[in-house]
Amino acid sequence: MRFNELFSMKKPVLAMIHLKGDTHEDKLERARNEIGIYYENGVDAVIVEDYFGAKREVEKVLEYLYKNLPDRIYGVNVLDNFHRSYELAALYGARFLQVDSVAGHLPSALDIPYGQMIDHYRSATDVLVFGGVRFKYQPVLSGRSLEEDLTIGMRRCDAVVVTGEGTGMDTDNAKIAEFRRIIGDFPLIVGAGVTPENAAVKLAKADGVIAGSCFKDTGKDTGDVSADKVRAFMAAVTPLRI
Repeated sequence: MRFNELFSMKKPVLAMIHLKGDTHEDKLERARNEIGIYYENGVDAVIVEDYFGAKREVEKVLEYLYKNLPDRIYGVNVLDNFHRSYELAALYGARFLQVDSVAGHLPSALDIPYGQMIDHYRSATDVLVFGGVRFKYQPVLSGRSLEEDLTIGMRRCDAVVVTGEGTGMDTDNAKIAEFRRIIGDFPLIVGAGVTPENAAVKLAKADGVIAGSCFKDTGKDTGDVSADKVRAFMAAVTPLRI
């Protein structure tokens, strides 16, 4: 599978760049510092997202990665804008993009063209898609069962991302197990709520993790990335990757 080709290590850890900051320059400087902390302490990839920032800041950080760290793995998520995520990924060497939902969030009349759009982009480049199903904050409007949405989702992405109800909130172990049962050996990423304390349980079923809030000094998305927190997380995850 392409997910395993991208990541040579088991259970890769992907860290969020939330683009926190008071000004444009502050956001860019914070992002550069966070990237350094993450890579220096063993994180496998970063995802640049306009969570607190704007699309122009996403592009500037991707440009920084492209020019200064081209051998590193990094991805992008322009929220609710699949087109722009793909365009920026292709332009600035991002190897993957994260999409909050690839199936389940749209009624059938809108889901068909959405799927065709994803197919178009995926056939045009080798950028991978990590796609949510029943993702945090996303509605469920498809009228389909979870199994049906996951089956469709697997055709639209290279790894399924599962979360709980919100940013930094626990992803229920039963939900992870249900996703694993349905998708079999297809790559599964836990996208929220993983901590050093629960990583072993979550990654017993999953193939990777996206983390953000747990790396912050406050444990919340509004905090500042802490090198000590990153080291503690990686120390907990490393034995699981053997």
